[in-house]
Formats: sequence, C-alpha cells, structure tokens
Amino acid sequence: MTESRESLAQLLGGRKGALDASVPPAAFVVGWLAADSSIAWGAGVAIGVAVLLGVFRLVTGDKARAVVVSLAAVIAAALIALHTGRAEDFFLIQLLSNVASALLWAASIVVRWPLLGVVVGFALGQKTRWRRDPELLRAYSRASWIWVFGQYTLRVLVYGSLWWSGQVVALGIARTVLSWPLVALTLAVSGWVLYRSLPDGHPGLRHPRVPGTEPGTEGK
Repeated sequence: MTESRESLAQLLGGRKGALDASVPPAAFVVGWLAADSSIAWGAGVAIGVAVLLGVFRLVTGDKARAVVVSLAAVIAAALIALHTGRAEDFFLIQLLSNVASALLWAASIVVRWPLLGVVVGFALGQKTRWRRDPELLRAYSRASWIWVFGQYTLRVLVYGSLWWSGQVVALGIARTVLSWPLVALTLAVSGWVLYRSLPDGHPGLRHPRVPGTEPGTEGK
C-alpha cells in the first residue's frame, strides 16, 4: 500500500531562517535611507536587528550554532559594504552564495547524488538507501533541477542585475520576496515533480525499493 504523500515542506520543516533572510537586509535598507545613504547607519541597524532576532530564536528553542552563523553572515555583509563604500555590496555574499548553490546542486545531479535526495534522506534517517532505488534516484534528480533554476539561478539573475546597477532599495525588496515565499514555491513545485516522477505503486519516499531486500523492509 502506498503511503500518504507528505509535502516536502512537512518533511524538511517550516519557515526557520526566513526572518534571518529578510529582516536584517530590510533593516539595512531602512537605516541606510533614514540616515541619508549612510552605510555605517545601515550596517549598525542591520546588526542590531540581527542580534535581537538571534536572542528571539534562542529563547524559542533554536540551536545556538544556527543563530551564530546567521549573525556572522549579517556582520560579514556589513563589513564588506563598509570596506567597499558601496551599499549594494551588503548583498554581495547572498549573490555569491546563490551562484555557488546553483553550481553545487547542478553538479550533484550530474554525478548522480542529487542534493534534494541527500537532504530528504538525511531528514528521514535513510542515510544513502534512497540512492539504491533507481526510481527514487531519478525522481530526486528531476526535482533537484527545480532548485537549480527555479530558486538559485533566478536569484542570481535578479540579485546580479540589481547589484550591478546599484539598486539598493530594490535589492532589499528582492531579498525579502525571494526568501521564504520563493522557498515555499520551490518546495511545492519540486515536491510535485518528485511525486509525479515516481511510478504508480511505488511505496513512497520513506520506503526506498532497494534491490535484494524484502518488500516492506526497505526503510528499516
């Protein structure tokens, strides 16, 4: 019997990190505008807001490591903008990280280790069992392309064009729109592609069909 189909959002969690991705950049733009295009003020406001968000996340049970990484990213972005004297460079790390992510996800598909499968397999405690199921491997590969083009490449094109033209306010808006809303859309579309790629009768993501195992024992 085929298991009920869980969405990728259910499997991979909710909106963690959404505040980190959108609020400090928005705070930078607000501080920059309010202080007559002062990068120092924008950086100070962004870091201050990031610290408050970090405290909130710790109080609500998030791991300290994740909070420190998020805060460090904001501080690094602020230091880059202060060093170059270009407000748009606050968004440079985000631009470069999406370039790297697009290349990494594409490479993972080419070498037959699609990162969507790695992430979901880790979340389900499967280690690498999913990869020994040819049907799951093919489905994860197809769905991973949605992340390459529908998320990372799209961000590179938008962020890159706005950064190149020095559109600081538009970068702040784009950073908000292309954070959780885009992730939610990517999860929905890639989940649809993933399940549509599985043949009828496949037991589902939690139960890879591993050659040489008894039916019903694949996910154990």
